[in-house]
Amino acid sequence: MKNHIKSLLKGSVFGAMLLFVCSCEDYLERTPESVISEEQAFQNFTNFQGYVEELYHCVPNFTLSNWVSSFNWGDDEIESTAGTFTFSYAVDRGNFWAWQVENGAGNNGWLDANSANTNRDHKNKGLWPLAWYGIRKANMGLENLSMMVDATDEERQLIEGQLLFFRGWFHFMLIQYFGGLPYVDRALPSDEQLTLPRMTYHECADRVAQDLERASELLPINWDNTVAGRRTLSKNQLRINKIMALGYLGKNYLWAGSPLMNSVSTGSQSYDAEYCRKAADTFGELLQLVESGETQYALLPFDRYHTNFYTMGQNWALAGGTEAIFRSTYYSANDTHWRVSKQYKPTFMDEGDPTNYYPTANYVHHNFGMANGLPLPEDVTQADPESGYDPHYPWKGRDPRFYAAIAYDGVKVVQGAIPDAGEEVNRYANLYRGGSYREVVTGSLSGYASRKFSPLTANKYDRAYDWGSSLHINVPYMRLADIYLMYAEATLMGFNSLGATSTTYGGTPVDAVNIIRTRAGMVGVHEKFLVSQDIFLQELRRERAVELAFESHRFNDLRRWMLLTEAPYTVKTSYEFDRAGEFNTEDPTQNRIINMREEVIIERNFTSKHYWLPLKLTDVSLYPEFYQNPGW
Repeated sequence: MKNHIKSLLKGSVFGAMLLFVCSCEDYLERTPESVISEEQAFQNFTNFQGYVEELYHCVPNFTLSNWVSSFNWGDDEIESTAGTFTFSYAVDRGNFWAWQVENGAGNNGWLDANSANTNRDHKNKGLWPLAWYGIRKANMGLENLSMMVDATDEERQLIEGQLLFFRGWFHFMLIQYFGGLPYVDRALPSDEQLTLPRMTYHECADRVAQDLERASELLPINWDNTVAGRRTLSKNQLRINKIMALGYLGKNYLWAGSPLMNSVSTGSQSYDAEYCRKAADTFGELLQLVESGETQYALLPFDRYHTNFYTMGQNWALAGGTEAIFRSTYYSANDTHWRVSKQYKPTFMDEGDPTNYYPTANYVHHNFGMANGLPLPEDVTQADPESGYDPHYPWKGRDPRFYAAIAYDGVKVVQGAIPDAGEEVNRYANLYRGGSYREVVTGSLSGYASRKFSPLTANKYDRAYDWGSSLHINVPYMRLADIYLMYAEATLMGFNSLGATSTTYGGTPVDAVNIIRTRAGMVGVHEKFLVSQDIFLQELRRERAVELAFESHRFNDLRRWMLLTEAPYTVKTSYEFDRAGEFNTEDPTQNRIINMREEVIIERNFTSKHYWLPLKLTDVSLYPEFYQNPGW
């Protein structure tokens, strides 16, 4: 036992094994009859699956990271002035060191934690320690597959497929933030000197692809249709399957083919067509399976769009429905309504933490367009005859997803009674200049609020976050709409044509985007965006910003497109305006505003070093081959 634990403690980069030290102490307190040998631990499916289960708890739930869920770091959100301790606040000021516990993250970021916490509690889970822990655990499992003697071929494939998926997934999650790293494919002995060099991004991506491709070959589409999976029938939604493996295999290829990742590997800041074609074919295989009815996945109808992110009154049903592909585990569904539900309104409305998150005006104006498929004009104070946008009635005729994601001025928030007559003013979202929802410390700095992940009734009057409402929030890592949009991008840039298709799926990039727009009740891509590859790419990126708004994608998208340091993506703005005329309580789109203007809240002064997060000083000091990212 002593030698076994020693072999696990292999430095902070490849270890973070405090948990195992604690487990050893617990082990010593157990009765002799509870101790089993390695042969017993791995000999059959039930025992081996028990070993694998811990890997699921190595996936941080970014939605529920401690008491403040800071997970949008692009140009999309701005935190209230109370949030000076969050990673979002640090990112806006160029302090990317703050992702680390040692440099400011504390318990308010999901990228780091003090240890590799794999228990059920979500509040102190960090990607960095858990990924290295999970990689080592996956390697140990793979090295012990030969001990699984009492098992069927199906059971062996299920175990191996899960282990390979997690090894690939954890490496992918790390390299997208930190760039090329060592690819660890064996359990490193404790007495071996560390010498593994950092690979290029492409070299790492190729290794990730090997693991995920093999996992996709081994894993079933639906565990319910396997003999082993029938033991946990109807409880297999989170178990790793073929669709998850294909989804991340395609994403890994698309990221490798994106300008940032291509630039650090080859020096070219353009897309790498070969990687994009691989991504397109992988996504195409996935979509062909989905559309042929061979999977449990489908886009949710738009009237249940919110089910992607939360359920309510359904006995704590897991959010995601048929659309969520990859989700983290959770500690308690009850816990989500006491925290995440209270992050999108001023504290006087929800009795929550004073740190709240609001959509930026620049993100809303640049991306959420009109129902006819046209964007807003660059100057939103001016009318636009082509799109029909009227600056005095800016909420009229918008993309249906605007109304599903954004709470704008005049929206009725409180549906029930407000006992104190003096607080009746809070029934409607007062987001105009000087309105109550613009409260200085916890209110909206931008003039907008979010309603995508939490019902409007999650407030102190309607109290949709009380136990009886069974409000359960969990934002997925990956959902089917994302696959369609990634397919569109990969096919467009891989085959250099709006009319191209992959070798595995008959849809064009335009078809894929229109599937998502049609689900939302939108018209197809406007003809003015179909004249060239570059123009359509810009519209595709806008579509991605609308459909996946605030789901923790924007920061990495801006990075991989090499737009993070470029205007206008470096500016966060507010929308200032006054109400005019009679206030319409039934239809807030009919409310007239005047004196509208955008004001800069903050301009982010980024340089090229900000395309990658800095590695921990303790880790880059371990050995020369593990060097720091440029500029840090």
